[in-house]
Amino acid sequence: MVIRLTDYGVLPDSGLDAQPAMTRAIEAAAEITGPVLLDCPKGCYHFYPEAAIRKPYYISNTTSEEENPDVTKTIGILLKGLHNLTFEGNGSLFIFHGKQTMFLLDGCKNIEIRNLHTDYARPTVTEMTITESGTHYFDVQVHSDSRYEIRDGKLVWIGEGWSFSEGPMQTYDPLSNTTWRVDNWSELADSVEELEPMKLRLHFDHGPEVVPGQVLQSRDGIRDQVGVFIVESANITFSDVGLHFLHGLGVVGQFSDNLTFQRMDISPRLETGRTVTGFADFIHMSSCRGKITVVDSRFAGSHDDVVNVHGTYLRIMEQLSANRLKVRFMHPQTYGFMAFHPGDEIEFVRSGSLTTYAANEVIEVTRLNPRELVLTLAQPIPEGIGSHDVIENVTWTPEVEVVNNHLARVPTRGILVTTRRKVEIKGNVFDRMQMSAILVALDAESWYESGKVEDVTIAENHFIECGGIEHPIIFISPENTEVDESTPVHEGIVIKNNRFETGETLVLSAKSTRGLVFSANEIVMGGESTNCLSSVADAIRLTACSEVDIQDN
Repeated sequence: MVIRLTDYGVLPDSGLDAQPAMTRAIEAAAEITGPVLLDCPKGCYHFYPEAAIRKPYYISNTTSEEENPDVTKTIGILLKGLHNLTFEGNGSLFIFHGKQTMFLLDGCKNIEIRNLHTDYARPTVTEMTITESGTHYFDVQVHSDSRYEIRDGKLVWIGEGWSFSEGPMQTYDPLSNTTWRVDNWSELADSVEELEPMKLRLHFDHGPEVVPGQVLQSRDGIRDQVGVFIVESANITFSDVGLHFLHGLGVVGQFSDNLTFQRMDISPRLETGRTVTGFADFIHMSSCRGKITVVDSRFAGSHDDVVNVHGTYLRIMEQLSANRLKVRFMHPQTYGFMAFHPGDEIEFVRSGSLTTYAANEVIEVTRLNPRELVLTLAQPIPEGIGSHDVIENVTWTPEVEVVNNHLARVPTRGILVTTRRKVEIKGNVFDRMQMSAILVALDAESWYESGKVEDVTIAENHFIECGGIEHPIIFISPENTEVDESTPVHEGIVIKNNRFETGETLVLSAKSTRGLVFSANEIVMGGESTNCLSSVADAIRLTACSEVDIQDN
């Protein structure tokens, strides 16, 4: 059955708000039993916030209660409870206005979204290019998609229903195609004056260290919306989709099963001349299962990590009875959702050593408030629970495949992964990540991102000038404070047949890992540093690791 968007009250390239027509088309699709094709004839469609759907959703790793007390999301396109739907874009461009979660899939199964491009009319990351630098000033050309006001000599960025003057900033260098985080020059300026429309001069009491030609990118840092949210859904595929701006956190999967992203283009549209695509992470998977697949895609222009896959530890707060526990979300930006379900397998984890000491099964979950849950377990609770010990939901841990992607213009890390299932990171190009290209962490005191690894293969990747003095190219860095070689945190990590182009940056740093293989890798020393690594041994740092095999590099 085919549902055509244009039959529900909107035409492409009309400039009118397509949201009401889209809602009617989706409602019609929901009434059909069996497979449905929702067809959007090729063209440009605009989505405005006035008619958007508003619903509350708690989303992992976004905002705290203080940062954003109202968790209501402004949703451009809501797919709720739909099955067996293909959303066909035919190469169309969807332009979103204001701040919106562009797509939200809730309780869906067997959905494919394909052949589509999305963007913001006024991106919430603003851009200005340095044109001249003087002794106590520099001049900038503001990008045509950014808007501003000068209030009492201070620069204020304005958009469609939003404004800000403070927040994170990063610099983009088009010559090296790299970005990195910097202090916010707009905040540091003594005053700002407009030389002519879209041309500004920032004044300082010192010599600003900036380079003409580089681009300054600014945002407010509040992740009040996300780009795409997939929650409690299964068998969701994005194919040949370009997401050219993502406000807040990017594509978030939460308690979902089998998510596939293939031939994605998460980079600025060339015709816009913009340099930034993402407000934070691009692909962020929290407490999913089945398989997370990211293949044959291009990523460029983030403000945080490209791919992050993890679960969430909840701290044990109180034992209420022989088989009942109170647990709590600890990180300010992750809370509110049901982190456990009846039938879920769980493990008890020591906060100091990050090792497991007991397992159990959840039979009932009671929500006390957005921060706290009570778990009723099938078996008695173990003795000797530590004051900061945590619970991991083992059921919701996915396999991960990240293959044949290109990652560039990233100020932080390329791939973060913590899951006990099989992980394959293969055939990717990591182009000048400013921090580690691959990070395998784990902690129970900071982000509370859970998931020991047991089967990771990192093979046939090309690492180009990634990392730095404090950021090894591949960083296996669990945050355990009790370190003992006999009780490893991670195990089963194979790093083989990769090419590393580096200078003085460590190729590999690993801690508390058993069964680590580093073989048949090519390490090319170069760059401008006078402290280049001189041997494979110099390129690797190991702490409390065992059963290590380093050969043929």
